[in-house]
Amino acid sequence: MSTQTPSRSSWLKPALIGAAVLAIAAAGYVALTRGMAPDVTFLDIKGQKISSQSLRGKVFMVNFWATSCATCVKEMPQMVDTYNKFKGEGMEFIAVAMKYDAPNYVLNFTETRQLPFTVALDSSGDLAKAFGDVTLTPTTFVINKEGKIIKRYVGEPDFPALHKLLQETIAGKA
Repeated sequence: MSTQTPSRSSWLKPALIGAAVLAIAAAGYVALTRGMAPDVTFLDIKGQKISSQSLRGKVFMVNFWATSCATCVKEMPQMVDTYNKFKGEGMEFIAVAMKYDAPNYVLNFTETRQLPFTVALDSSGDLAKAFGDVTLTPTTFVINKEGKIIKRYVGEPDFPALHKLLQETIAGKA
């Protein structure tokens, strides 16, 4: 019976490969969370198109959500409050319903909750892909006037911190 001790090189190569994969993934995450917002066109529930390019010069938020997401439903009144607080300062807000969300559910939710901001459908899933393959809801991006993503929230944001960030971003400090 032979017992061999693993050689240093037998575990070193997989460890280095794993470290390289993690570094690439981290760089991709940082690039997305600190990079430019993708150049996309949102189609709202009224059939109007809004391009991310047309939002340049404004601070805007993009919130990926679903009517079947309990956290999304829970946070929506605070998203409405956030929008109402900052819309007068030029902030825009687009709530993007995930592709698996039935359009009639989205329309009903929007109407019954009287959502005051733009609600868009992502029926093909292309918007979620463009924003880094968003799969978890809610996921919210804060984008500055130059079109740079300055913050990504997965889950419900800390609203006081979000409001502080929005104030700073609108003032041009973030």
